[in-house]
Amino acid sequence: MEFIKYKAPQCGAFFLPLCQNFIMLILLSPAKRMDEKPFRSVDHTTPRLLAQTNKLIKVLKNMDPQMLSQLMDINMNLAALNVTRFQRFGKKNMEDQLVQALFAFQGDVYRGLQAQNISKPALDFAQDHLRILSGLYGLLKPLDMIMPYRLEMGTSLKTGQFKNLYDFWGDKITRLINKDLTEIHSKTLINLASQEYFSAVIPSKIKASLYNLSFKQYKDGKLLFITIFGKQARGLMTRFILENKISDPNDLKGFNMENYHFEESLSGPQDFVFVR
Repeated sequence: MEFIKYKAPQCGAFFLPLCQNFIMLILLSPAKRMDEKPFRSVDHTTPRLLAQTNKLIKVLKNMDPQMLSQLMDINMNLAALNVTRFQRFGKKNMEDQLVQALFAFQGDVYRGLQAQNISKPALDFAQDHLRILSGLYGLLKPLDMIMPYRLEMGTSLKTGQFKNLYDFWGDKITRLINKDLTEIHSKTLINLASQEYFSAVIPSKIKASLYNLSFKQYKDGKLLFITIFGKQARGLMTRFILENKISDPNDLKGFNMENYHFEESLSGPQDFVFVR
């Protein structure tokens, strides 16, 4: 496999303070449903927290379908599938199973994002500015090669002295986010992840301004977050940012896909609410 290294955009020293305010890093959740087709191009990178991933895999490989079914609250067929998946880790033909993260996840968020037809410039932008939280891999770049798996961040998987995945990951994900913010000279973090996944981040330790985005719609006269549509909207917003290479958080207020609009009366300085 050919390794393609991506370089973050450079800010000159004179413009760096201004530049930091207008470059964003975006956080997104993964999905339970995955596309297991082989990777689509030679453009790929390697997950950076594989040492921790391998520790989790070592524990998961010792579980049978019954144990996994109870741990994840899933049916036996799905448990058996994931037992098989975990057993494939470390095998000689493992590379044949790898898929780039952005193309691997197939849930509601990614239905809105539609990564399969994203433009090459938008994909290049995503590699520098989009990060996907993961229960198994911690934090992923879009082109990181991953194995199909199921391990939600809220899973109470005991690993050594750690009682769940939040304990296991500790501040590792937060430190890697800060590293990425530094590398792209950014002081702005856009949270498009679910609460389950963002709970793996320690906001007080993030070295950037944090913006939280939410999407609601009217139903029976009430303004609600409706899960399926809210997730799709997160994907739509991500696509909007990537295709337009948005760097200023205030430009997010122009998002109007699928009849959404920014609702100033419900929003705060760093909490943006979009309704339809």
